[in-house]
Amino acid sequence: MHANHAESPKGKVLAGLTIGATGVVFGDIGTSPLYAFREALSQAASDGLYREEIVGVVSLMLWALILIVTLKYMIILMRADNDGEGGVLALLALARAKVKRGRMALLALGAIGAALFYGDAIITPALSVLSAVEGLKSLPGIGGAMSQPHIIMITLAILFAVFMVQAHGTKAVARLFGPVCIIWFIAIGAIGLHYVVQDPAILSAFVPIHAVRFMLTHGVLGLFVLGAVFLTVTGAEALTADMGHFGRLPIRIAWLALVFPALALNYLGQGAFARHAFNIAPHANFIDQDWFFAMVPESLRLAMIVLATAATIIASQAVITGAFSLTQQAMQLHLLPRLKIRQTSAGHAGQIYIAAVNWALLFGVVALVLAFRSSSAMAAAYGIAVTGTMVVTSLLAIVVIRRRWRWSRFTTLALMIPFLALDCLFLGANLLRVTEGGWVPLTIAAGLFLLIWTWVTGRKLLAAIENDGAVKLEDFARSLRKRPVAEVPGVAVFLTSRNELTPHALLHNLKHNHVLHAHNYITRVKTRPVPFVSRNNRIAREEIDGQFTRVVLNYGFMESPCVHDDMVAAGIADPMRTSYFIGRSRLAPSKGHGMPLWQDLLFIFLYRNATDPTDYFNIPHNRVIELGAQYAI
Repeated sequence: MHANHAESPKGKVLAGLTIGATGVVFGDIGTSPLYAFREALSQAASDGLYREEIVGVVSLMLWALILIVTLKYMIILMRADNDGEGGVLALLALARAKVKRGRMALLALGAIGAALFYGDAIITPALSVLSAVEGLKSLPGIGGAMSQPHIIMITLAILFAVFMVQAHGTKAVARLFGPVCIIWFIAIGAIGLHYVVQDPAILSAFVPIHAVRFMLTHGVLGLFVLGAVFLTVTGAEALTADMGHFGRLPIRIAWLALVFPALALNYLGQGAFARHAFNIAPHANFIDQDWFFAMVPESLRLAMIVLATAATIIASQAVITGAFSLTQQAMQLHLLPRLKIRQTSAGHAGQIYIAAVNWALLFGVVALVLAFRSSSAMAAAYGIAVTGTMVVTSLLAIVVIRRRWRWSRFTTLALMIPFLALDCLFLGANLLRVTEGGWVPLTIAAGLFLLIWTWVTGRKLLAAIENDGAVKLEDFARSLRKRPVAEVPGVAVFLTSRNELTPHALLHNLKHNHVLHAHNYITRVKTRPVPFVSRNNRIAREEIDGQFTRVVLNYGFMESPCVHDDMVAAGIADPMRTSYFIGRSRLAPSKGHGMPLWQDLLFIFLYRNATDPTDYFNIPHNRVIELGAQYAI
């Protein structure tokens, strides 16, 4: 399922893509009303609350949606796509393709953005599902019997089910995502509208002066409130990541026609309901209200809890799938070691499953639920990961706009600096709550960044060692013409990272077996800075002489290599007469040079536990010969 952005979908196709985008793209941001207003108002009321402050909080939330989601993401960043694909690593690939200096700095930015996304992927399922299940406490009759341990057990049972089903794919239920989320948005919008009609004065929150006045008159407390207000836009950082699946137009239509109006009405409705409650009892347990479920009529509350749980499951599914896709991109960009990828759908290339990522996310989600035990306690941990990702996205977008779009430096900065400043303001506001739980995503991101940086640095060191003293392929072929060796029929494919040099596997084969195949293809698998590479551009070859040919297999950063099939399709490989030679090095730590010893050990662990290249490159096991050497790094 990959939208062609060169074409503008119309009619039923456009409607289908819009429905799909409503479920997949907006599931995360669509469940924010469950906790965002509650947390923001709780922060505002921490020193007492005036009725007018409620309008200020709602105004901050509405303008966060307008400025960050509508203006920054929908209008600007959706234009900064990489052949229709978005997301932090798509921007990284696009930015690195257009710069010569500062490539390592860009790589570090991309690594930070990817690491923060994983933190987001752990927190989103835990917070969203827990906040929905907590609605059971508001049910008349049985709500009092619902203790927090019961809530936690139900939440964990749902989360276990969500992660267990990943290995089987979600094709069967994915078609329900859009319709369920459409019902969800209509429901939350209708409930919000009911209270807006009763208190039309709440509509004054659309006037930005209320948001500005609130921030100017509340000092440091205003920053704490702003950190909670940011929960309104969590999920916006993932909007561009699904452009390749749905296209810009369906996503924009879904946002402007349904999602934004529904969210705005619900936040306005919660504000109106809170103002009404303030009039009745301004001091009696006012702060502790679960505003979203409290404003739902008791006769409809159970149905809304079920619908909210379904919506949070969809939001969780979207972020889990996003983690799989991000990992695939990171592997193709050589930011992470190879992990086994399994396709869960024959017709949808984007539906993949990575077991290691799935179980790591499940472990993190369960740990968070058990550690924080309530959605309010967990809310402080949520914003930092998202704001950090948004800051990285803005910085990469500046490079893309300047280099790719070729805008002047003044125009680029004039456009993006206000958004970057807003992102930094939200990040600073969230950093104030580090001790309340914000340390969690920072710790997760720091650990993942360390893994990524160790892998990138270790690969460079290993490549330098392997290439030290290597012989150019042309020189090697010339020497063989002077001193021929025994030749055997058939085709040999030598996989290497640098096909301008003679592969070590070829030299070892010659040293130990004293023969060469009749045809030798020195093959490099190369990741291009585009999401997908067409079949016509898949293979490039250069003949050295009658015995050696240099081959480059090109893949996009969202594709999984399928070396054997592509070599056969190109007429290079014969399924019955081709042998694949792969170099596998044995590594030992060294104190003398390179990375610190502990980092050497970490890299060796990652290297040894990476997926077998035979599986990763999709090569038949019975056609592979592995040869290698031992190196000290």
